[in-house]
Amino acid sequence: MLVAVALSVLVGAFAQRVTGMGFALVASPALVILLGPFDGVIVVNLCAIVSSLIILPRVWRFVEWRRFAMLVVPALVGTAVGAVIAAHVPGAPLQVIIGALVIVALTATLLVTRAEHVVHGLPPALAAGAASGIMNAAAGVGGPALSVYAVATRWPQARFAATLQPYFVVIGTASLVLKLAQTGWAIPELAPGSWPIVIGALLAGLVAGELLHRRIPHHAARIAVIAIAYAGGTAALIDGAIELWF
Repeated sequence: MLVAVALSVLVGAFAQRVTGMGFALVASPALVILLGPFDGVIVVNLCAIVSSLIILPRVWRFVEWRRFAMLVVPALVGTAVGAVIAAHVPGAPLQVIIGALVIVALTATLLVTRAEHVVHGLPPALAAGAASGIMNAAAGVGGPALSVYAVATRWPQARFAATLQPYFVVIGTASLVLKLAQTGWAIPELAPGSWPIVIGALLAGLVAGELLHRRIPHHAARIAVIAIAYAGGTAALIDGAIELWF
């Protein structure tokens, strides 16, 4: 199991560096299946915070701090709601919810990509931030809601990806603290020596992404992330449904 966890973290970190938001999309469904819905999302939150902190200095000059503030305030409110959901919904139903959230959010992203209308103003940012906060705390996947917003507002990719890094640090830390506080600060019980391997996989994925991101066409990287996330979300949904049924 540890090899599968490390591989999920490595691929997620690589996607995060290449596209700006791939870590949770790629790693969350797999880690939910491997570690369980609550522990899996805790590990996703931890790794996502670390990866964003490492990436942030590389993209600092592209961060749009005004837009960051518009998104992060409602996201913090949504995070409190999502943390309550994650702490009180039983394992199998939560796993089904996580899988369904990933699939629905990704489908919405693809549908918005084809739309011609461009949205503006504060209300769309507030809605996107709130939805992202709830999904990040409950399912560890706050990126899709923001991707929908970015596409709908025609937010340039470089600035969008950069602004997501401080955003994920803030809401990831908030969701992590809220969820751990509700469970008596219980850290996920991985096998002895697992954490160094997980962190090593995270760093390896980020290094690989740093070396290769300029050579990978952005559209190709985004398609790959969406395909992997669809497969992972479907697997999590089916696994949870089977557990509920039997």
